[in-house]
Amino acid sequence: MGSAPLIDGLGPGSALVVVPAAGRFALAWSTGSTTVDDLVGIASLEPRWVWWSARTTAPALLDAGLRPSRCWDLGTVGRLLHGLRRDDAAAVWAAEHELAEPPRPDGGLDLLDLHGESGLAVRPDGQLSREWLRSCPEPEQWARLGLALQVSQERRARQLPDPRTAATSVPMTLLTCYAESGAALLAVELERTGLPLDVAAATALLEAVIGPRPRDAIDELAHRTERDARVLQHFPDRSLDLRSPSQVREALAGIGLDLPDTRSWRLAPYATTVPAVAALLTWRKAERTATTYGWRWLDDNVGADGRLRGVWGSADAAAGRMTAQAGLHNLPAEMRSAVRAKPGHLLVRADLGQVEPRVLAAVSGDAGLAAAAREPDMYTPVAAALRCDRPTAKVSVLAAMYGQTSGTAGAALRDMDRAYPAAMAYLRAAEDSGLRRRDLRTYGGRLLRLHALPAGEPVGESVAVSGGFGRFARNAMVQGAAAELFKAWAGTVRAGLPELDGEIVLCLHDELLVHAPGRSADAVAALLSESLDHTASWWAAGSGVRFVAEVGYGDSWESAH
Repeated sequence: MGSAPLIDGLGPGSALVVVPAAGRFALAWSTGSTTVDDLVGIASLEPRWVWWSARTTAPALLDAGLRPSRCWDLGTVGRLLHGLRRDDAAAVWAAEHELAEPPRPDGGLDLLDLHGESGLAVRPDGQLSREWLRSCPEPEQWARLGLALQVSQERRARQLPDPRTAATSVPMTLLTCYAESGAALLAVELERTGLPLDVAAATALLEAVIGPRPRDAIDELAHRTERDARVLQHFPDRSLDLRSPSQVREALAGIGLDLPDTRSWRLAPYATTVPAVAALLTWRKAERTATTYGWRWLDDNVGADGRLRGVWGSADAAAGRMTAQAGLHNLPAEMRSAVRAKPGHLLVRADLGQVEPRVLAAVSGDAGLAAAAREPDMYTPVAAALRCDRPTAKVSVLAAMYGQTSGTAGAALRDMDRAYPAAMAYLRAAEDSGLRRRDLRTYGGRLLRLHALPAGEPVGESVAVSGGFGRFARNAMVQGAAAELFKAWAGTVRAGLPELDGEIVLCLHDELLVHAPGRSADAVAALLSESLDHTASWWAAGSGVRFVAEVGYGDSWESAH
């Protein structure tokens, strides 16, 4: 079978479902389906690649030397449109057809499951056959089902209201589907690419903090005991367990420091006058490095090519931020100097400035806050409007978004109500929906299924309990929109990098890190800024909000700041 039938009815941007099948590819598009041996000729038609999951399909395309520029991830879009906690085919299919959530496909079949199984992909009750999902005997049929699901998802996305005041010809939620699908593909690429790390530099940093690499488990225990001893010498009780907060608090009280807890920020003011506290804080830094970013971490996660790799996710279970394992999102600041470009290359960094307050201005439609967001530093005009200094203005805006109502923040919120009533009303409406457990949609169309979350269940970085649901909803509407903007920006940057031989190597909340040849550094820096302007032109159309990024480059992540 060849690619000739695809020439008719398939053009740039046309949906083309691809399913890897035993070294070949099953395809489906609006006027047909087939199976081919390779995709090179088809890729020249510039379709929008559709797959059930980037994680299971994109590697085959990347291995074939392809770099998809447009895609549609059925699992990712399903989570977006329906607020799913799962993105497997069975759950996404059921949600789109308004069916009950099916059992997870990796569970065993029971008699109830077998009842109604007919050997067809779709059971009489409308659910996908679990037995058929296990064996997938007809990849082309699987591709055709994917096409039907994509058509249905796109129709749903087009029907959702567009929140922008000057909407473009493409609905907002559909644009978000494109961007979120691109982020799922980028997550796969990030796993393959890895973050460049100078192993010699990382080794030197670890030795300076936790000592030389231990020869064996006995040597490792000896190093740990030695680190502990440097702290214990300052306390009468040498059997103190430094890893027990309650014991440490009692020990500190024994030397005259009666504190409510032993958090590092609370201890820091005493470090210059109390040797025991200074030693304890130094120990904590070394202990965290030894247990989380120590020798085992280096050995397990850094490849022979000097790249740090971990599993990436395109959207967390809360508001949709990208996630990463292997410590990629939590590298200690001092370790950034070991993140270094290979010879002849540079790391170009761009960090969105004051992004969540600017997002709040855009999504709430508050004219006063939007005017402030047109300035390079929006907190300066906010301070003028609130009749306070800049630090207080910053606290006021952050307190509004995060639902802090006590202390200085509480008083500042009254001024926020006066100066920015539309923004505050937007946040309070979100909070009220959270408290009442009413579902919400972010600015980009992601469904937050608050009614389905059991009380006490962790949600991303927040724990939603009682009033916490209100605070979670208040923040998620802003943080979620910011995550959508970030991923749309990252996708735009990704599209422009091939001509500059650059590659995205890290997405860190509001920060992008690009690895590129030194000769391209200026052009990559310009691309990062221009891509943000382009993204904002449609994402925040009509709002008048300006988005800014701090851009720099150097031979290490640290020097790019």
